[in-house]
Amino acid sequence: MIQDFNVVTSLLKIPFPVLALSAFCIAAIVSFYAYPVIIYVAHRKQLMDVPGDRSVHQRRVPTLGGVGVFIGFCVALTFLGFAVPSLQLISLLGSLILLFFIGVEDDLLVISPRKKFVVQLIAALHVILVAGVRINSFFGLFGVHTLPYWFSVVFSLFVFVLIINAYNLIDGIDGLAGGLGLSTSIFFAVFFLFNGEQGLALISLALIGALCSFLYYNFSNKRKIFMGDTGSLLIGFLLAFQGISFLKEQAAFPTYYIVNAPVFVLAVLSFPFIDTLRVFLVRVLKGRSPFLADKNHIHHRLLILGFKHWQITVMVAVFGASVVCVAFVTRSLDIHWQLFLVIVYAILLALSPFFVSIKNKKIKLLKTKQLLKK
Repeated sequence: MIQDFNVVTSLLKIPFPVLALSAFCIAAIVSFYAYPVIIYVAHRKQLMDVPGDRSVHQRRVPTLGGVGVFIGFCVALTFLGFAVPSLQLISLLGSLILLFFIGVEDDLLVISPRKKFVVQLIAALHVILVAGVRINSFFGLFGVHTLPYWFSVVFSLFVFVLIINAYNLIDGIDGLAGGLGLSTSIFFAVFFLFNGEQGLALISLALIGALCSFLYYNFSNKRKIFMGDTGSLLIGFLLAFQGISFLKEQAAFPTYYIVNAPVFVLAVLSFPFIDTLRVFLVRVLKGRSPFLADKNHIHHRLLILGFKHWQITVMVAVFGASVVCVAFVTRSLDIHWQLFLVIVYAILLALSPFFVSIKNKKIKLLKTKQLLKK
């Protein structure tokens, strides 16, 4: 027993840069070597996505990419769990396991949206109540600072579900959802590292490592795999977890305090928010259910304009970085003016593909009649 205690004590003295690198490497390596097995089993058991009317691919592709992300992420946190607060670690892993099983079931059997929604609520409520991962301040937005506990829980629950589903809706082409998850996690990882939030930083870095391996296979021609609902549920949940944790830490005035923190979270996640809001509005205006899937997302428009999957992924990453830059440049303004400018800039930039056409490598603005048809 004494010897075991000494081993744990020595582990706790490992320099944090080593732990951070370990989180990334363990998740990346485990995921990288798990994917060939997952792809092989998917092919043998015919666990594939069959091309349909909304598909942008022409052949059957395995859809269990989220399994590799889950394995790599959880193995990394299990090995380095001593560096993460216990309540945070236990509640997070518990919620992820719940989402993992419902995601796999949806990828293999297809389940009702209601069942997925209920599981999302349970998973989010678990980390909110057990680990206290909730938004407790509006930072002066709409004149509100500290939130009542009950409202904080309800609003945090809403944000979790919103981010999970908005992220799920953009998973339509190779690299887009994975690339957005990667760039968003890098933003939060940098913040957590600078403020000495070791546990949260390890969570972000483990997700970054797992996503790097996923993107390698997602872009592969010979051993391609899709994220599937398992991946979008898990990663969307982890992005919401990081975003809300970011706001929670900001409310405590950390060493590197970011003024008007909610605006930065909206900036980082602006693309899925705008895309989701736009497709819902278009469907309602056309008299269709907002939940009826179609090919009217921003990435579909970029495909029509002739861009490749990897080019669209890079464009979305640059889009997100530019919106964050606008938020940074305007950080000295009143939070309401900053929010207004960031929203206007993000909307105009995100919707710009619908205002142009590309022929013979020349960009032309669409006429009013053409715009009304979109």
